[in-house]
Amino acid sequence: MSDRELTHVDAGGRPAMVDVGAKVATRREAVAEVIVRFPQDVAIALREGGLRSKKGPVVDTAIVAGTMAVKRTHELIPFCHPLPIENCRIEAEFVDARDLRIRCTVALTHKTGVEMEALTGASVAALTVYDMCKALSHEIVIDGLRLVSKSGGKRRVEHGRMVGQ
Repeated sequence: MSDRELTHVDAGGRPAMVDVGAKVATRREAVAEVIVRFPQDVAIALREGGLRSKKGPVVDTAIVAGTMAVKRTHELIPFCHPLPIENCRIEAEFVDARDLRIRCTVALTHKTGVEMEALTGASVAALTVYDMCKALSHEIVIDGLRLVSKSGGKRRVEHGRMVGQ
């Protein structure tokens, strides 16, 4: 199979879960990030309020929600394997006056990677921030969800680009 073929399709062209039974378990890690962009006045209000909204602590709640999403990715995305997550870390910080970057790092030792778990964790954390802040503005934008890096499997990604084989 070339690197450009779909992996979740069987020989007959039907959807199928990838068989990872013959793969070797290795340490695998993936990092995903997303930006939550606030209108200037909302970003100022959030910072002045200690990153709290009327619904509570925004970042802390987003971290919990993102972590829960990582652990349930297999229930949300068809053909994702249930995985014994060993580490999940979600960080959120303002990278400029309006942009809150959420980064989700997921790791385990297993036969399959955790890219989907990292992407799901980052996106659900961002959705949680939106939900907790939408009373302040509906002009909040979630932008640029991406895989930043992955390691431990056959392919490695760094800064969103495939590296080596």
